[in-house]
Amino acid sequence: MMWAGNAVVGRLMVGKLPPVTMNALRWLLVGVLLMPLSMRLWRDLAAIRERWVYLAGIGVLGVGTYNAMQYLALQTSTPINVTLIGSSVPVWMMLVGWLGYGQRLHARQLMGVLLSTVGVLLVIAQGRWETLLHVRLVPGDMLMLLASLAWAVYSWMLAKPPASMVGAQRPDWDWAAFLQIQVLFGVIFAGACTALEVGLSGPDRPPLWPSDWSSWGAMLFIVLGPSIVAYRCWGLGVQAVGPTMASFFGNLTSIFAALWSALLLGQMPQWYHPIALALIMAGIAVSSSRFRSGGAALGET
Repeated sequence: MMWAGNAVVGRLMVGKLPPVTMNALRWLLVGVLLMPLSMRLWRDLAAIRERWVYLAGIGVLGVGTYNAMQYLALQTSTPINVTLIGSSVPVWMMLVGWLGYGQRLHARQLMGVLLSTVGVLLVIAQGRWETLLHVRLVPGDMLMLLASLAWAVYSWMLAKPPASMVGAQRPDWDWAAFLQIQVLFGVIFAGACTALEVGLSGPDRPPLWPSDWSSWGAMLFIVLGPSIVAYRCWGLGVQAVGPTMASFFGNLTSIFAALWSALLLGQMPQWYHPIALALIMAGIAVSSSRFRSGGAALGET
């Protein structure tokens, strides 16, 4: 529900804050709030220096890239579309695992890819397949596809960390400290992207700082809800039921986004949205199913 609210609030903030700047400000404030909870992180700076390449990679992808591209996507796309396309992340994870980590693909997984791809294309085409034939695609939908790919790579980097982040070699960092170090590298990258955004913007760009109480309220929600509370709840959920089962609950994001969009934006779901959601969830269910022979599916791996 928090992540769905992030998409809707991001849409509400269009024209009030530049999207890349909003992402940088969001994570800067998160870093400030996490300071009291992550003091142990700064007691062993040598551990950060030894692992900085890996830590910078996950920080740039998970904090600096994915969220900025989501806010950019919301400039031209709707929260329903953005979250529906984001529901294809588990399929992207499967493909990244196959191409980058040598994970085997099975026939049922390929069928899952096909189902989810059709669902994503249905959203992008807005229910009119001739849209694809004439290549009239909404830029925000394409950005969200790229964001989903970035999140898949980020997720695999978390699942397959280097030896220095496994077992006894892993520093004694709790969830807050581990999130804080990602935020640190992500904010550095986001700050550089913000400078580029400002340089490329015209004189009519939105202000770089929230200019009214409603904007500050939106930022407060984004910082506390989607960035800290949801992240912690997700971590606890994955620990309790595993990543495969947790990914199914992640697909509820698009349903909550449809409800929030109807209540706050007046954007009612279209006929193709529930069909697309059903196709995406069917594809993920097929991809993540356990085989009666031949071992576990990729999601369990």
